Amino acid sequence: MSDSSAQLVIRGRRVATADGVRAASIHVRGGRITRVGTWDDAPPGVEIADAGDFLVMPGVVDTHVHVNEPGRANWEGFETATRAAAAGGITTLLDMPLNSIPATTTVAAFDSKRNAARGKTTVNVEFIGGVVPGNTPHLEGLRDAGVRAFKCFLSPSGVDEFRNVTERDLSTAFPVLARLGLPLMVHAEDPALLRAGENSASYADYLASRPIEAEHAAIELLVALMSRARAPVHIVHLSSATSLPLIRAARERGLPLTVETCPHYLTFAAEEIPDGATEYKCAPPIRPAAEREALWRALLEGEIDLVASDHSPCPPNMKRTHGDFFSAWGGIASLQVSLSAVWTGARPRGARPERLAQWMSAAPAKLAGLGHRKGAIAEGYDADLVIWDPEASYEVDPAKLLHRHAVTPYAWRELFGVVRATYVGGRRVFDG
Repeated sequence: MSDSSAQLVIRGRRVATADGVRAASIHVRGGRITRVGTWDDAPPGVEIADAGDFLVMPGVVDTHVHVNEPGRANWEGFETATRAAAAGGITTLLDMPLNSIPATTTVAAFDSKRNAARGKTTVNVEFIGGVVPGNTPHLEGLRDAGVRAFKCFLSPSGVDEFRNVTERDLSTAFPVLARLGLPLMVHAEDPALLRAGENSASYADYLASRPIEAEHAAIELLVALMSRARAPVHIVHLSSATSLPLIRAARERGLPLTVETCPHYLTFAAEEIPDGATEYKCAPPIRPAAEREALWRALLEGEIDLVASDHSPCPPNMKRTHGDFFSAWGGIASLQVSLSAVWTGARPRGARPERLAQWMSAAPAKLAGLGHRKGAIAEGYDADLVIWDPEASYEVDPAKLLHRHAVTPYAWRELFGVVRATYVGGRRVFDG
């Protein structure tokens, strides 16, 4: 790739390059970065996009998104989800295999999913295959067809098309997964430790029904399975830091175990959630402030690998169930605000804004097998970029959110970090 053939130069005084934050120019041709030069290094006659003092960062790679199309596009679809992603600085998302009909558990279902997305996407979309009881023979075909990872639930998923797996199911699947080499993303809650509940507007009742012990027991099981077959495992949406010593010990033994948390666990606290406020419901639940602070310490110290949104929307009537936490859908819509929500929490804790490039770009790109071309500003990488202002703030107006349904616990909250522009393959897909 020759610099002299650059079609576009994006430059700024604060560019998060592979060598640190500095004034730089990013030379782009054919959707790729051909060179990273000095700020004033631009060939004559080439279009220049000047970011000024805003931060230029690799585009966010969100590895945990529920788009729900086909089958439940009235919950969320590719068109609305990817527009919201672009507005939030996300340039690549990985679509989870459940909530769509059919679930992505066979190659035929995967083909349906890709066909549903065709022509509707604003940002890059990659896909995750499902692991459910009895579909182990389909896993290699899904890998060959192009899924980037697999996903399973140890507890019921909430939809009939995607059943949770048992230890016996995973004992069959793990040797295959170890051979295929793709990570297994796991919703880690032991169903034996979850408690039934019904008809309660008390957030404390809902929190008590999904105790921390369920998360810990599920991770213990996964570590035991990994000891027998070294399949790479990724714990999704960690809600409690109490399991981190177990995760640390597994890593010290060389087991390929990674972990994420989500913006809502880093932002909210159980004590602050009003009774009946079902827009806060998710699983695992948002835990007390002490857990939030422990997750932040672990993220800042590098024990948590990455942050992903777990964007899981639904129609408003499925959330507004007269305040009953047990019948409300469990999921938080956050694609458009995830970058700023994480930065709003990181900022008062002394983090530099470029740290988000590791948590939300480089580490998730590596998890998805895309680390060789996404998640960094360097020669040869895709020109997927977000330009944002860490010093500016905004109030979350639900009417301005671009995902399908404007139901979110972030409504009217002040967040820092305003996205000014998003580029996918060198093409500007959002202009703030």
